[in-house]
Parts: sequence; structure tokens; C-alpha cells
Amino acid sequence: MIQSATSAVRLPVPHMEVGSNSPDYLAATFKACEQLAKTHYENFSIGSRMLPKRLRKHFYSIYAFSRSVDDLGDEAEGDRMTLLDLWERELEHCYPIANSNTPSHPYFVALAETIQTFDIPSEPFKRLIEANRRDQSIIRHNTFDDVLEYCTYSANPVGHLVLFLSGIRDPKLHELANKTCTGLQLANFWQDVSVDIELDRIYIPIEDLERFGVSEAQITNRKHDKNFESLMKFEVARARQMFIEGYSLANSLGNEIKFDFALFVHGGLEILKSIERQNYDVVTSRPTISKLGKARIFASTWFRSKLGINLVAKSAFKSQSRHTA
Repeated sequence: MIQSATSAVRLPVPHMEVGSNSPDYLAATFKACEQLAKTHYENFSIGSRMLPKRLRKHFYSIYAFSRSVDDLGDEAEGDRMTLLDLWERELEHCYPIANSNTPSHPYFVALAETIQTFDIPSEPFKRLIEANRRDQSIIRHNTFDDVLEYCTYSANPVGHLVLFLSGIRDPKLHELANKTCTGLQLANFWQDVSVDIELDRIYIPIEDLERFGVSEAQITNRKHDKNFESLMKFEVARARQMFIEGYSLANSLGNEIKFDFALFVHGGLEILKSIERQNYDVVTSRPTISKLGKARIFASTWFRSKLGINLVAKSAFKSQSRHTA
């Protein structure tokens, strides 16, 4: 455990088969990152087999950082702000020019290797930490612009990190990635309404609740009606538009990363369709993608790649809803 110098707050550390003095320790830290990725449910594959092996472990190290900081902000017992401070301190140790220390947490030992290999700046990582700091006090968002601003901390940095792994630093392409990452975050918000209620968080903008005649009490009481259906149809359409606007990024990606990008997009779109299939009722049950559904997405993407056609079919971007707002 990594402990705060001023308190008994400790960071959770994964079990390691070898000690830090072992010549196999670095490889073991990447393996721990991979293990974390494979034991969490996600809407889209992380580091698929189509990703070159030389990149796969680095996808896992970034995932381990991102997943763990979310878990600290959402689920950790005790002083979450102190835990997030400790997490940021470990991050700073990954940048030896700015800090003479070296990371001790296994995930950060792997991440330091990723950072140095691809010359990744610290800002995207720090923004992800800041998103979780905000989650400790900001549990409502007045406007959709407020939600989009939050996404610049909670989601968009992940796209930047993935592009850095592919050597892409063009600001215009990073802006396109922002569209896709925001789409993924919105899809996740709408998917997790019933889960976020338990944390007393509602990411649906208050201005939209008022526009469609839905109260916070209705959401916390898990009451689905026509007003809520219309509200979620509106929010789902917003998320889908983000995917539509961001997908042109695929045209600028190399084959080594384009496949996984398509999986991310298709997974997010499939969640939106899952919401539609259950008549937008996300207050009583959480829509998910089954293992079979994920397999179908992978197979479809692989087949289209072999045919040399668009990896995400145009039909995937279309609504399946038969309901009118």
C-alpha cells in the first residue's frame, strides 16, 4: 500500500507475483494493468487482438490509470480527495525532469514506461484526476454546456492519450477525437442513470429536465413515463450526433489503431441502440452489451476491414427508435 505522509489513507495496490527488485517486475506491472482491463466490464474492447503487440501493453497501462482513478473517485472508502492527491503524486513521479522521485505503485511503474516511450505530457492524466475531484462536490449540471465542459476533463483526455500512442499530435485530429470521446461519455452517462442515482449524481442537464417536465424526484424514484422517454430520446440523439461528427477521424488513422477506434465507436453506438430498445427506460435497468453482442461487433468490424470498406457501417449511426418525442 502507498500511504499519505500525513494520514493513514492508502492507495490500493494489485497483488504482484514478483517483487520490485526482480528483473521481471516491469513486465509484471504491465501484466497487472492487463489483468485489470480484463476483469472490468466495458462497452468496447480495450487493446483488442488486432492492435499491434508493441502497443497493446501501453493501452493497458493507460486503461489501468484511467479505470483506477475513476474507482477512487466513485467507490473508494475514506478520504477520496486525499487518495486522488496520492494518485496525482504518483503521476508526478513518472516525470523525472520535474520530480526526482520514481513511482512505486505498479500501475505507475508501467505508465512511466509508456509516458517515456511516447513522450506523453502530463495534462491529459491530470485532467482525468481533476474530473474525479469535481465528482466529489459537483453532482448536478445546470446546462448541456456544463456537461460538455466536464467531458473535457472526464473523457476527452483519453482520446488524446490514445492518439499519442499512435504518434498523432495534430490539434485538428485531437479535436475530432474529442467529439468521439464526448459521445462515448454521454452514452455512458445515459447508460448509467440508474447507477449514478445511487451516488446521488444526475448528469442529465437540469435545463433539459425542466424542458421535458421531468423532476429529479422522478429519477431518484425510478419512474419512467412519456416525459422521461422524450427526454432520453433527445439526449441519445445528442450523443449519436457526436459520434457522427467525430467519425471522420478514422480517415486519418493508421491501420494499427483504426480497428480499435472503430470498436470504440461501434460499442458506444450499440449502447445508444440498447437504450432505444428498452424504450429509453434507464431508471429501472441499466442497458449493457452482451458478450455475444460484443463478438458480433468485433466480427463485423473484422469482416469489413478485410473487405476494405468503412469499418463502421452507416446503419450503425442510425436510430432504431420507433417512438416519437
